[in-house]
Amino acid sequence: MPDALSFMPALNISASGLDAQARRMEIIASNVANAGATTGPDGKPFRRREAVFSAQLQQALGQGGARRELAGVRIERIALDKRPPKQVYRPGHPHANADGYVSMPNVNTVEEMVDMMSASRAYEANLAAIKIAKNMAQQALGISK
Repeated sequence: MPDALSFMPALNISASGLDAQARRMEIIASNVANAGATTGPDGKPFRRREAVFSAQLQQALGQGGARRELAGVRIERIALDKRPPKQVYRPGHPHANADGYVSMPNVNTVEEMVDMMSASRAYEANLAAIKIAKNMAQQALGISK
């Protein structure tokens, strides 16, 4: 089947979006779970993590030579948020400094919930695109009947 009539590229692009958004939701869940951790394995407060996406491109031969076409999305890396830890005054806390302040993770749960909603909507959009491509393929097959 020629590329112009193939539904596989659309399915592959949406599938890569599903995978990337699912990983993004895992990262957000980890941020929320560690929002109250005053120390991590390195002895420092947990630092918020964020998924950095990049487009996957494929080389295609077209008229006049090679061109690059979109082939989906992937998580390029997981970046640490550069914001400093929050300083909370808790003089009786075992991890408090001499002034009574505890370094808390730089996680804002409201921000994480907004990110989670965004990832969820993007996941749903990719699912809808897969369903539409599937329906189109079924209708194209039904034309020959």
